[in-house]
Amino acid sequence: MDSIILGIDPGTRVTGYGIIRTPLAPIDFGCIRPPPALPLEERYRILFEGIETLISTHAPNAIAVESQFVLKNAQSAIKLGMAKGMVFLAAARAKIPVFEYAPKKAKLAVVGTGRASKFQVQMMIQKLLRLNVAPEPEDAADALALAICCSHHLRKPCTKPSLES
Repeated sequence: MDSIILGIDPGTRVTGYGIIRTPLAPIDFGCIRPPPALPLEERYRILFEGIETLISTHAPNAIAVESQFVLKNAQSAIKLGMAKGMVFLAAARAKIPVFEYAPKKAKLAVVGTGRASKFQVQMMIQKLLRLNVAPEPEDAADALALAICCSHHLRKPCTKPSLES
């Protein structure tokens, strides 16, 4: 049975998204870019509403999100965690399971190595999804990689969330 997977690479400035249908057919990809001049709470609202719109438009069976890694700057880690929280909130409201994957795991799923460059990820996404051009920006390619990683780990329709790191 086909599933629709929404991959999200969260951020306060740029949140990449990529939507695929299994087995590996692209549906949509791009970014949500809240204006940087807005207060942080308004940027979170825009992210949340953008994710809700993606969910209502594409009706995904699962959401794949990048697991947070510890940054040197605690404030950046908190802001990133709050952006990720908008994904979890939108998913919970729609009753869609969320699967987390470390960046290295997503890179491994599409390129074959967890140390792949952003360019290598873009090129492999282009080949795997038979796109005419590499997905731009990098955040969208990363989100597609998360969705592909999730599709590799789910052998049947998405019913139970799990934590992958």
